Amino acid sequence: MTSTSSKREITLPTTQSDVNDLTKGSIFYIGNATLLIRWAGFTFLTDPTFIHMHEKVHLGPGLYSERLTNPAMEIGELPPLDFILLSHFHGDHFDQAAIHGLSKSLPIVTNEHAIEELSARGFTNFEKLDKWETLSFVKGNARLNITATPGRHGPLPVSMFMPQVTGSILDFYNALDDHNLHHHRLFRIYITGDTMIFDDIKDIPKHYPDVDVALFHLGGTTVLGIVVTMDAKEGLEMFRIINPKKVIPIHYNDYDVFKSSLEEFQAEVRNAGVEDKVHCMHHGETYNFQIETR
Repeated sequence: MTSTSSKREITLPTTQSDVNDLTKGSIFYIGNATLLIRWAGFTFLTDPTFIHMHEKVHLGPGLYSERLTNPAMEIGELPPLDFILLSHFHGDHFDQAAIHGLSKSLPIVTNEHAIEELSARGFTNFEKLDKWETLSFVKGNARLNITATPGRHGPLPVSMFMPQVTGSILDFYNALDDHNLHHHRLFRIYITGDTMIFDDIKDIPKHYPDVDVALFHLGGTTVLGIVVTMDAKEGLEMFRIINPKKVIPIHYNDYDVFKSSLEEFQAEVRNAGVEDKVHCMHHGETYNFQIETR
């Protein structure tokens, strides 16, 4: 495995004359797996779902799920975005409100299946990442590397009939250190995507250890009686594998296909004695992180 064998770089325009502050970032929880992440001039969105309570999304042939919550922000309230980071194309991760409301030219970083689906719906600007590939964004003095990590949406053979899913490692750097072959990473975030535990997950900490914040897609999503995302027990197992400094559970209460509650995960981590490493967020809340620059 080579983690950066096909690294690509995109330089984004910056309107700021001042050097961006690399020491502060934030994660705003809109709902489900939809996060608004900001750092050093970057602003990007993950897995956009913006339908409202009692509306339904399509999950597959004859399969629909009703939303039980409202998003903490409407599409029209979003700030200007640099890109969307999409784990997979599924109704509860890129819904009809996002399809109709987001700009069709907004860059989307995702996998091949999602690109095919979104291209058919009029979107035009994609950056495809295969497993272990890295895409680098530079904005002023800030560099953000996104690496695609393994994901499997359910157990075999069910996962073969589910959408291709990708997790992400986000690495934050000072771009002005690029000339230094040993320039230091400032911060690392891992987003699981809608995966369950399987052997390839264990490769992630081998190559991307020292995760500062991990965002776990939980919920125990159950389709036709089969669990296809992590429930509370698998969430604890993922915690033990990745061993992040902080875990933020997401994707746990927004749709009626979720059968494993946040409270169940909280009980698991409490019984394991690691509850101090878990930060629970509700819709509309912000997690602010501080970065020590070296």
